[in-house]
Amino acid sequence: MMIGDMEGWVDSFVSFDDRFLERIAVALPACMAVLPEQPGEDDITINLVDRLAKDVVVRRLCHWVEYQFEPFGLAPDGSKYSKGIIDIAVLFDWERERYLAYECKRLNVIHAGNRSSLATAYVTQGMMRFLTEQYAENLPVGCMLGYVLDGDVSFAQARLAGAIGGHTPLALIDGPAPLTAVEAIERFRTRHARSAGSEIELRHALFSRSPVIEPVA
Repeated sequence: MMIGDMEGWVDSFVSFDDRFLERIAVALPACMAVLPEQPGEDDITINLVDRLAKDVVVRRLCHWVEYQFEPFGLAPDGSKYSKGIIDIAVLFDWERERYLAYECKRLNVIHAGNRSSLATAYVTQGMMRFLTEQYAENLPVGCMLGYVLDGDVSFAQARLAGAIGGHTPLALIDGPAPLTAVEAIERFRTRHARSAGSEIELRHALFSRSPVIEPVA
């Protein structure tokens, strides 16, 4: 349950996301430099969270940055259960039900000389978890981080736009709409209707590990 004015929390989450992405832009190149050419999603995220948790600016911005955060659900008998695992959650105090979730997905993965955009998985195994309230239950904002492994952000954006627009269960109200870039991070937002009658804004950030290379057929 949200505590306090909902619009106030929207503004707070959005403002934090802008500043948090600035710190990710600083930390990510060093993370990627120690990883193989096509690293796993968890390998990237673990190294990223480790650096963010030690970042003096991040420490001033929030209470804690948690890797694989488990939000609790409430069963009919009053007991609590795990609703799943969020890649990154930012906690602003000791209130577990008030957090900013970041779901991370790889994009443009190269395997055996072929490129897979993975845009469909980004939608069905990432964005949809916010729509079903598996993540960010009763919260107005959620975030997606896309690790663009071949550096071709334009290709990733085009494939994501198609996957988002073609997936009816997303209940898209608005977007994809561009947001101002942070450093070299391309961003956009989408707004969605949830089944309980509420809405959620998803903020998307696409990170390139390297300069754009010639697309692989």
